[in-house]
Amino acid sequence: MGTKERHDRERETVRAAILTAARDLFTTEGYRNVSMRKIAERIEYSPAAIYSYFSSKDAIFFALAAEGFHLMGQYGAAVLASTDGDPIETLRNGFWTYYRFSREQPEYFDLMFVDRTVPQISEQWDRFSMVHEWMHHIARIVRRGMDAGIFPSSTNPDVACHVLWAAVHGPAVIGLANRLAPCEDPDALARDTLEAALAGLQRGFPSTFVPESCSVDAASAAGESANAAS
Repeated sequence: MGTKERHDRERETVRAAILTAARDLFTTEGYRNVSMRKIAERIEYSPAAIYSYFSSKDAIFFALAAEGFHLMGQYGAAVLASTDGDPIETLRNGFWTYYRFSREQPEYFDLMFVDRTVPQISEQWDRFSMVHEWMHHIARIVRRGMDAGIFPSSTNPDVACHVLWAAVHGPAVIGLANRLAPCEDPDALARDTLEAALAGLQRGFPSTFVPESCSVDAASAAGESANAAS
């Protein structure tokens, strides 16, 4: 191994150690209570050395969030790759992988979706383009269900995305916070809320939520309108 390769490997090892220490501290002590100095002490480095890897605590958070989204994408890779099959089953499996991620990767889930003290991910939205791609894919599945008559023609695919997300996000947070009685199963609650949301979408309901468009059709329509205007 050459000198450069050895140096690069050493830097990657230290970077990984910084992220692991920061993730543990953020979730156990709270993001706002953790300083760069405290992270440095955890891995027995000087604060100055930490700054040679990350410019700020916020930069560490965004690196952790990117790791988390990449990991979550691995959970749903097979579902996201699906282009045919039963839309209901595909949506069920897709949103269940989100719930599984919350149960199996609670530290990442807490930082990405629960902790209100961390920086807003929307501050670096361009860095998380995979989220838009996931939502686009889900909207296409809903549209396919509409074409097949599974969902009413009045269904808004973007609303459907958010309704299904909310159906599993609630039990995920409840389970993470241990807010159920000892005999109550958060997994069963998540399955029931997801099934209720899917059933409601199949029957149709008058929605009041107004989402920022996440569907490919809407994005394409916006692009066509812009081209026509020019």
